[in-house]
Amino acid sequence: MKTPVFAVDVGYGNTKYAWRAASGTIATGMFPSLAPLAASRALSTYGEHVLAARKVVSITIDRIDYEVGPDVSLTAAYGNTGRALTDDFGLSDNYAALLAGALHFSGVTRIERLVLGLPVHNLKRYEAALKERFCGTLDFGQGNITVEKVVVVPQPLGSLILASANRQNEFGRDSAHLVVDVGYFTTDWLYANGFSMDDRRSDGVPGGASQIYQRIAGLIARDEGEQVDDIERIDKAMRERAPFFFYGRNIDLAPYLEQSRPLVARVVKEMQNNVGRLTNVRSVILSGGGAALYASEIRAAFPRVLIEVIDSPCLANARGFLAVGEASVARDRRNG
Repeated sequence: MKTPVFAVDVGYGNTKYAWRAASGTIATGMFPSLAPLAASRALSTYGEHVLAARKVVSITIDRIDYEVGPDVSLTAAYGNTGRALTDDFGLSDNYAALLAGALHFSGVTRIERLVLGLPVHNLKRYEAALKERFCGTLDFGQGNITVEKVVVVPQPLGSLILASANRQNEFGRDSAHLVVDVGYFTTDWLYANGFSMDDRRSDGVPGGASQIYQRIAGLIARDEGEQVDDIERIDKAMRERAPFFFYGRNIDLAPYLEQSRPLVARVVKEMQNNVGRLTNVRSVILSGGGAALYASEIRAAFPRVLIEVIDSPCLANARGFLAVGEASVARDRRNG
C-alpha cells in the first residue's frame, strides 16, 4: 500500500502512528514502546486452537529479532521488558524496531514522506541520523518498504498544529502559545509565536511520566517489603484508573501518586524558569501520555493562562505530524 504521508511518534512509553486512509479519514494505531528479544521458540503456537493469537510481529534489526506490537508482554523476569530509557533512544535498535512495527501494522509499503519527531532538547543532535537511517529501501524481515523522504520535527509541534485546527483565529503570527508535551521519559515544551518556535524559550528535560511510576514502585516496595519491577503495569493501572495488583492484593495508587507530586513540581519549576510568567501567552496546550499527571501542577504554575488539554493527548503528536507532512507535500506539489 502506498501513502503520501506516514507519521510516527516513537515515544518512550508508546509508539503512535497516523496516516490518511483511502476513505479520507485519519487512521491511527498505538502499541507499547517495548521491544524485547523475540523468543527462540514459540510455544504459544501449540495451543493456537485454544489460545487467542497475540498481535505481535518479529522485527529483525542487524540480524537480531525483536518482538513488538499491541500484545507485547508488559512483564518479564526481573523487569527486562525491552524498554529503552536513554537520551540517545532515537539511535537505538529498539527505536528502529518500534518504527518498523508501526509500518508493519499499518500495511504501508511505499511512503512519499515519513514524518518523525524528537524531543526538543536533542532534535539538532539526532535529526540527521534519523533522516539517513530511515530513508530509502528498508527491510526489517517483513518485506521491503520504500521511504522517499524523512522529515523530523520537534515533538510538541504536532500538538500545536492539532490545537490550531480548533482555534484557527487564535494562532496568528503575533499570537503566542506554550505547548507542553509530557511524555514517558521527557517533558518538552515549545514556545511559539504563530508557528514559529522561540528557541530560547523552548526546551525539555528528562522527567516525564516514568519518573512518577518509578517513585510509586519504590514507595510500594518500601511498604510491602518486596522489590517492585512492574513499572509497565503501574503505568497501565494509572491510565485505566484501576488498582495495582501485587501478590494477591489490590493496591490503591492514589496515595502514592500524591507522595510523588514533588517530582512533578520540580519539572514544572524548571519549565517556569525557562519560559517566564507568560503574560502574553494565549494558552498552554497540554498533551502527551502523562498530561493528566502534570495538569494540576501546570495549572497552579500558570493560574491566569488558559490551559487546554488536547483530546486523546497520547495520539496528539502523531496526528499533528500527519498534518505537517500533508501540508509539506501539498506545498511541494504546488511549487513543483
